[in-house]
Amino acid sequence: MTAELISFKMEKKKRAKNLGLCQHGFHKWEVDQKKQFDPKEGKLVTVYKCSKCPAKKVKAI
Repeated sequence: MTAELISFKMEKKKRAKNLGLCQHGFHKWEVDQKKQFDPKEGKLVTVYKCSKCPAKKVKAI
């Protein structure tokens, strides 16, 4: 006589990969070297890009 085994483990919460801290505003900023000059303002700028999500921020020098 064989019995069927049933798993009672809770399913893990489904989360987006690598967005745990980004969705709460804690990004991992890295300098993006592609764009260093803003033609609209006529100034040098530093473009920061999050390595985990598509967020960007710009800081004028």
